[in-house]
Amino acid sequence: MTRAAHRLTSLDRYTAACERAASQIIDVYSSSFGTATRLLGPRHRAHVRNIYALVRIADELVDGATDEAGADATQQHLALQMLEDETDRAMASGYSSNPIVHAFARTARASGIGVDLTGPFFASMRTDLPDETADPVARFSPDEHARYVYGSAEVVGLMCLRVFLREESRTTEERRILERGARQLGAAFQNVNFLRDLADDSDRLGRSYLTEQERVDAALQQQWIATIRKQLADAAASLPLLPSDARVAVGCALRLFSRLTDRLAAVPAEQLYQRRVRVPAPEKAWLAARAAVEYRMGRFA
Repeated sequence: MTRAAHRLTSLDRYTAACERAASQIIDVYSSSFGTATRLLGPRHRAHVRNIYALVRIADELVDGATDEAGADATQQHLALQMLEDETDRAMASGYSSNPIVHAFARTARASGIGVDLTGPFFASMRTDLPDETADPVARFSPDEHARYVYGSAEVVGLMCLRVFLREESRTTEERRILERGARQLGAAFQNVNFLRDLADDSDRLGRSYLTEQERVDAALQQQWIATIRKQLADAAASLPLLPSDARVAVGCALRLFSRLTDRLAAVPAEQLYQRRVRVPAPEKAWLAARAAVEYRMGRFA
């Protein structure tokens, strides 16, 4: 144990261990977000990873991990409820014996994240759990899609924004613009992933997030591409108002998802049901470097 570790309190040491565990979640599950978070300033980096870790374990719970472990529908609903309840308690008390929940609670308490954001998130996750009385394929109407995306993605953008602004002063109008940008960025990320995951969502999970019809056809694919591009443009417009030590990372994420959108637009709709579109690792590195250069030049979009 290092000399510095000896100076930590028991709670400090436990929190450090929990945050290390949270950082491993993002390393395993997302190279794109992993790349972007490495560009965040040190004061933000662990907090954003803590948010991602909680979101990811909840997402895995409803996307098949519990099912593969042999849990039935009732047990899966109970597991998600227990995770939400533990998150609520940890945000109130500052402690959880679940390392990922504890790391998230530390971030929530430091950044002003409350049940106003975690409640809608868990509500969307609950939508993804099996319902034995429902249609075997869950089809989302436009209103259902909007509610789901708000809870599953837009609130995550708002959580990250509260991290970025926790030591910052912004006018009411600036905060309004930033909150719109954070929501639009989260929605764009989610809709990109819906297009990327058409095969897995429809074949394995029995979900149709983007249409109430049987399949996404070419016309609907291009409608969603146009929607995503508008969402990314709205997010880019808010970028100059972010703190400087968050701007490069968010700009990098924008570039990565813009490139993914271009690739998705070029793939025939039917092929999206057969393969997952990706940006190669060397191109991700180039986009990250470009975002950093453009920041230094005073260009943020």
